[in-house]
Amino acid sequence: MLNIYTATSNDFPVIQKIANKTWPATFGEILSPQQISYMLEMMYSTAALTEQVAEKGHRFLLVKDEIMDLGYASYELDYKAQAKTKIHKIYLLPEAQGKGVGKLLMKTISEIAKDNQNNVLSLNVNRDNSAFQFYKNIGFEQVGEENIDIGDGFLMEDYIMEKQLA
Repeated sequence: MLNIYTATSNDFPVIQKIANKTWPATFGEILSPQQISYMLEMMYSTAALTEQVAEKGHRFLLVKDEIMDLGYASYELDYKAQAKTKIHKIYLLPEAQGKGVGKLLMKTISEIAKDNQNNVLSLNVNRDNSAFQFYKNIGFEQVGEENIDIGDGFLMEDYIMEKQLA
């Protein structure tokens, strides 16, 4: 049985542990080791996670089975003052992929969005990330692309995807 719960700052080490396991597997063939290391520090240091939650309104969900934490997601309601929920992060341990865990996280975020009168889910995905197909399969459409300068000479080259909620 899977359990999804809202993470607190006490869960930051769990999020960091999962990120450190999933990022090399997810991005190892897409990004340089230097960029992966840079982005992990930029997005997952305790200070960065604290800022995301306390100042940017991100909320983290963790999903676990009877034995261990399997993944996490973060989202922001009313993104840019619109009736839109932005999914900032969703990562699953490699061994948890393909088992419905990601779909369950997305369904949970969809329900939270609808409960808060948000009728669109939005996310960015690296143009070379195989998760692009997962998002298409669950109803997201590519609505644009953007290049985001994240500093240190690194660029995030993403598709922007959205899903209308009924």
